[in-house]
Amino acid sequence: MRILSLPSTLDPSLPVQAARKFRLAFARGRQNLSFQSGFSDLGHASLQRQRHVASLANLLSISTQSKALAVGAQAHCRAVKLGFRDDVFVQNHLINMYSRCGTLGDGLKVFGEMRQRNLVSWTSLISGAVCSGELDVGFRVFLELMGSGLRPNEFSIGSVLKGCAIMEACELGLCVHGLVVKLGMEKDSFFGSSMLSLYSKLGCVEEAEQIFNYMENCDVGCWNAMIGGYVLCGRGVEAMRLASSMRTKGVIMDEFTFINALKGCVLLGNLYYGKLLHGLIMCSNMQFSIPVMNSLIDMYHKNCREKYAFEVFDRMLKKDVISWNTIFGAFHEEQDVTKVAGLFRKFMLAGLKPNEVTFSVLFRQCGNACDLSMGLQLCCLAMHFGHFHRSNVTSSLINMFARCNALFMARSVFDSILSKGTGDFNELISGYNLYCYYPESLHVFRDLLRSEVETNVFTFASILETCVESGNGKMGRQIHGVIIKRALSGDNHMCCSFAKFYIRFGCPDVAFLCFDALEKLDLTCWSIIISTFNGSGFHREAIRSLNFLLEDDGKPDEFIFGSIFNSCADSSSFNRARSVHSLATKTGYDRHVYVASSIIDAYSKCGDIANARLAFNQSSGSDDVVVFNSMIMAYAHHGLVTEALELFHKMKLANLCPSQATFISVISACGHMGYVDQGCSLFESMKSDYGLEPSPGVFGCLVDMLSRNGYLEGAKGLIETMPFSPWPGIWRSFLSGCRIHGNRELGEWASQMLCQLVPENDAAHVLLFKVYSEAGSWENAEHLRQNMIWKGISKSPGYSWIQAY
Repeated sequence: MRILSLPSTLDPSLPVQAARKFRLAFARGRQNLSFQSGFSDLGHASLQRQRHVASLANLLSISTQSKALAVGAQAHCRAVKLGFRDDVFVQNHLINMYSRCGTLGDGLKVFGEMRQRNLVSWTSLISGAVCSGELDVGFRVFLELMGSGLRPNEFSIGSVLKGCAIMEACELGLCVHGLVVKLGMEKDSFFGSSMLSLYSKLGCVEEAEQIFNYMENCDVGCWNAMIGGYVLCGRGVEAMRLASSMRTKGVIMDEFTFINALKGCVLLGNLYYGKLLHGLIMCSNMQFSIPVMNSLIDMYHKNCREKYAFEVFDRMLKKDVISWNTIFGAFHEEQDVTKVAGLFRKFMLAGLKPNEVTFSVLFRQCGNACDLSMGLQLCCLAMHFGHFHRSNVTSSLINMFARCNALFMARSVFDSILSKGTGDFNELISGYNLYCYYPESLHVFRDLLRSEVETNVFTFASILETCVESGNGKMGRQIHGVIIKRALSGDNHMCCSFAKFYIRFGCPDVAFLCFDALEKLDLTCWSIIISTFNGSGFHREAIRSLNFLLEDDGKPDEFIFGSIFNSCADSSSFNRARSVHSLATKTGYDRHVYVASSIIDAYSKCGDIANARLAFNQSSGSDDVVVFNSMIMAYAHHGLVTEALELFHKMKLANLCPSQATFISVISACGHMGYVDQGCSLFESMKSDYGLEPSPGVFGCLVDMLSRNGYLEGAKGLIETMPFSPWPGIWRSFLSGCRIHGNRELGEWASQMLCQLVPENDAAHVLLFKVYSEAGSWENAEHLRQNMIWKGISKSPGYSWIQAY
């Protein structure tokens, strides 16, 4: 086995620089490792031995850096042949090489065969074990080191602290912290950064703050560890405040500082701070750091500024795979997936190899766009590059197939996975939920419980959604018990799922009790809770939740205001709408497009068209199609068809492209006033003038307009020829038109079709009963009534109410 012959057989996959280092080491080794026959002097022999050791150490260091295990193993053979089996210096290098190259067992063997060990031997093995993920081995060796009589140094203790942070081993971490204090090293900045990382990962940010404040002469590593700890614990405000303080105190920010600070901007959703950091990055010449620029792209993307993200990406002189992966994920769901494909083509032409993250991101983009064809092409590439069976790739692949309504393919991928992970189960459950296959979701969940795979909060959140949508309250309460038993009930995401479950089952008081375990709810949770209360008809509870939010010093956002105004609209609560409008004006959200449209809708449904018009005129988004749609619908709701049509023409003059909702509003208005020709003309203009394919909602409005105004044959022909299967609502509109115009034959046909879709629904029977009675066919009416009694179908009683002020 000749080590000097290796340069010609180097692994071509090694980096160019590593290969050059190997060749240089071999060139030197050709001189240093060759035996000279004329050396008899002891001084020359000693010098020769030193040269051998230096050459071996150099070669082993390069092998370690390049993860070249084969070269390192041959160097080991050469060391044994040259008689360095018991040389501590060489053996320490061998331990480090084997542990860093992923063969910790060989490193342990070398360590066990050592006749004499020094502190470097112990430290190399502990550090290698932790870096290899063999944390138990690292901890055990550290305990043996403590029993050997040697005093551990900062490197061995630092490695153990890193392992404690990874394993979240709280008790062992506290013991090591005590050892650091006992050795008088607690003020050392090297230990400080390790201790800060440990306590932050354990969620003990207050203890981390105490350590940080106690330390003297904090270096940039300690500042970075504390900022990163704040980010890890979700404290974006404190992270940004500390980053600002760091600059004030003259500590030079490095790339890790910028990366952590940008993550803080993502937590806060604060674009202003992100732009300030962008300026500092340029001033600090950090624009050449690829990791920093990757974090900057991610910050802009997660703050919904994809345009800036693409500009930063285009200006990068050098890009790595992470840069491309980040920009692949920056595409909107509504954007054309062919743009992603075009960018991926440039990525491949740049000579880069996609990794598992690349395929995971791209599969999810295909799922968002429901582009199965593109996804299948990427499947072939994933197989070609050997990433098909990676855990994050399989979960993304299941997600893509599920979103593309190819559930049988999603199930096939799931069944082909040998070692299934939690993500795979979660994605399949979510996919079945997406298309209402609730029994299959429960079946997958039972398989998960029988397996040894761990569940997480997303698993339980998905299965609670299954219970809600399938009406399985018993299963939901059982799952609640399991979640409490596993101490997951304090999670914000879990509490939101509980709240939705109990609200949907008509238990709002129990939903409020679920929040007692939480110290503070974030805005996302409040938004979900309020919208769920509103969607389930608990309008008072929605307002009550808003009051709780305000008492907790929270500030409602546009989504919360939108939900509250929808609640006011649904309950026709005029005074409540005015109060919330005042709060929205005070906080500056009244001019937001989504809030403004909700205000218009609320005032309209409360009967105050004047205030609805005023809100429309004051809206800064009055050039937005959403606000126009709300105002047109308000006019139609109040029978002001002329004003609705005038506003529609103003919208066209403003060069705003009408949406499906616009045509629904205008055609509905025409239907209520009998403007059938104008409504039909608008329907035809959708495709000819605007290139819009009419949605089911538009077809429903057109059928309602024709039926309401006596064009029953035309309505029937439209139902039979439209590109959608008829749904219960469209049959009810048609049947109502038959009742108005006394068409018994078509009424019987429509009632039969409606009963086939919803056999237990009372609307079909009641409307047909009115058709018979108004036509004087009392025998048929009585027969239908007896048939309803026999089937157990009862008419829901009507009611009306007023609100007294």
